[in-house]
Amino acid sequence: MPPFRCAQAADAEAIVVLINLAFQVERFFIEGDRIGFGEVRDLLRKGEFLLEEDEGALTGCVYVEPRGERAYLGLLSVDPARQGSGVGSRLVAAAEEYCRVRGSRFMDLQIVNLREELPEFYRRRGYVAAGAAPFPAGVPTKLPCHFVKMSKPL
Repeated sequence: MPPFRCAQAADAEAIVVLINLAFQVERFFIEGDRIGFGEVRDLLRKGEFLLEEDEGALTGCVYVEPRGERAYLGLLSVDPARQGSGVGSRLVAAAEEYCRVRGSRFMDLQIVNLREELPEFYRRRGYVAAGAAPFPAGVPTKLPCHFVKMSKPL
């Protein structure tokens, strides 16, 4: 497994670029970028971005936020040129281990119901559906959508 490192403030711009590139697949139901610099900076204050790099280039990242017994995983992003190569699976495993050693017993995440490929990706890694949540009211979408919550014991 490649080494992962926790992002530093100086990595924020590269994280923004990678997330927005990876999330272009969502353009069929939502306009614009997925995240901005200020949002990444704010997330770095609350949790961690775990980064995978190859020869100095950022190939993937995932956001984790330990919240006591439960932890949150989000913004799993892989360079489109590397998708299908195992980067995402390695990042999920690294995020789970990161939170497990910090005392979390469960990992929670949420995915947009329109991303039909994602439930199976997470099911193969032990996640099960755990309810639904509304999509943020202030975010305009081209299609009706909601979040599917998933969870896994660590």
